[in-house]
Amino acid sequence: MDGGGWSVASLGAQPNWAPADWGAIIARKASLRAQLNRARNKGASVHEFDPPATAANPALRRVLDEWVSDRPLPSLHFLIEPDTMGDLVDRRVFVAGRLGTTVGFIVASPIPARNGWLIEQIIRGHDAANGTAELLLDTTMRALAASGSTYVTLGLSPLSRHSRFDSARMPRWLRLTLRFVRAHGRRFYNFEGLDAFKSKFEPHEWEEIVAIANAPFFPPRGLWAIASAFASGSPVWLIVRALAKAVRQEWRWLRHGRARRHKA
Repeated sequence: MDGGGWSVASLGAQPNWAPADWGAIIARKASLRAQLNRARNKGASVHEFDPPATAANPALRRVLDEWVSDRPLPSLHFLIEPDTMGDLVDRRVFVAGRLGTTVGFIVASPIPARNGWLIEQIIRGHDAANGTAELLLDTTMRALAASGSTYVTLGLSPLSRHSRFDSARMPRWLRLTLRFVRAHGRRFYNFEGLDAFKSKFEPHEWEEIVAIANAPFFPPRGLWAIASAFASGSPVWLIVRALAKAVRQEWRWLRHGRARRHKA
């Protein structure tokens, strides 16, 4: 993919599906059917909401806040952008409820050029039963298929094993850097877990996502620019915020553990 005047760096890959074939995937995957049944048996159900009404829904904001509080990494723009509730024009929102309580939701954004949709978020609150994420995705896929859509993606899996982020086509310094990030960044971002979650739905294809630099060899400043775009500022400041959030989370877990031992 490299040319004489430009070069590329693999950022990862995104899976895609033809939603009309979703029913066949569920039919042959007993593990997915079991998760769907588990959620339904716990009283979970999913319905599509009207976006203008959804944006101001305090129950969805509560669920989103619960989800964000459990993430060890601060928001990464284009990757883990939590605040999608402010502008829902043209988006479709599917909400999971259980025993009269909102416990999760999906936000899907249109991709007009591909007659498809990007699943931007699959959010689960603290009260969501096992299988809620699968039930949300199942309902969304079937609704998008019924409306004639032909393409759905769950978006980028950074440094995915389904990409060539570690191939010899990239400079050695870049391969070593990305290997280090994938191996030692697990405390903040579960690369392997995200890959596994998306893979279990049997995507029809994994599309590689690359960054292009106007240089024969991908330069270090290109990687810095990518990190700055994700961080919406200095990557160094992102690391500082991530470490601070990790310390606060560890302190909450420690206090919770002490409280439980005290009650016992």
